[in-house]
Amino acid sequence: MQQLEEEIKQLIIDVLQLEDMQASDIATDAPLFGDGLGLDSIDALELGVALQKRYGITLSANSEETRAHFRSVATLAAMLTAQQEARQ
Repeated sequence: MQQLEEEIKQLIIDVLQLEDMQASDIATDAPLFGDGLGLDSIDALELGVALQKRYGITLSANSEETRAHFRSVATLAAMLTAQQEARQ
């Protein structure tokens, strides 16, 4: 799981062009929006598209469940793991 969390952190940095950040700067359990990393709805859309392309997952943009998954790197990793296991 830790490797997946690091991949997600690097994906966030790459997709959102956070050039002055490193994966170690992003706390695994910190909120991605608001007082945490400070992402906004456009960032969420870009990140969602990148996650779908990289991991072959499906996301519903208006789902409360999807919003919950985007709370932190840890919740994204848990969602990706669950979706990958469900496909096996």
